[in-house]
Amino acid sequence: MTDRETNAPTPATGKPGKKSAAPQWLGSAIEFAPLGAFLVTWLWSKDLMAATVVVMVASALAVLVSYLVHRKIPWMPLMTAMIVGVFGGLTLYLADESFIKMKPTMINTLFAAILFGMLALGKLPLKKLLGHAFEMPDSAWKTLTVRTGLFFLITAILNEAVWRTQPTEVWVYFKFPGLTVLTIGYFLLQIPFIMRHADQNQTS
Repeated sequence: MTDRETNAPTPATGKPGKKSAAPQWLGSAIEFAPLGAFLVTWLWSKDLMAATVVVMVASALAVLVSYLVHRKIPWMPLMTAMIVGVFGGLTLYLADESFIKMKPTMINTLFAAILFGMLALGKLPLKKLLGHAFEMPDSAWKTLTVRTGLFFLITAILNEAVWRTQPTEVWVYFKFPGLTVLTIGYFLLQIPFIMRHADQNQTS
């Protein structure tokens, strides 16, 4: 038996079966594939409508592939695909590029609303998502949630400023890889905070 196989009972039969583990890189590949497809289509055609069609199809395929691999509906790619479908559909139907340009604003505002809303209800959403990776006091999780919610609000405002004041080409590069780089940079900047409070939690 290898590390990628177990003999746990399967839900359908109750008999031992093999459980395969997806490669670590697959999740990131599924998440970034629609953005990559969007950028490649734009670079090839310089046609935002064509890029919109591609990102809509790629987002739907990402959900399907993720389901086939993990055997469950991934909520974040699904939510993103639904928003892409709505704003992409409006873009194509009304022949108005502003709708697809507003999509990052809507997604990041929604993320911020979810974080702040759950925090107001006494929940710690980031602890639920990341608590399996490291432990911190609840006060630290609250601080990280507030920071992350503010980050998503700021990126939403930035997206509005860029698409309303800059040419489409500038906005495309801001969308990807710009927003991706900003997001990675933000979470890298949180590592010292996480490590400090993780160490405190271990010594307490």
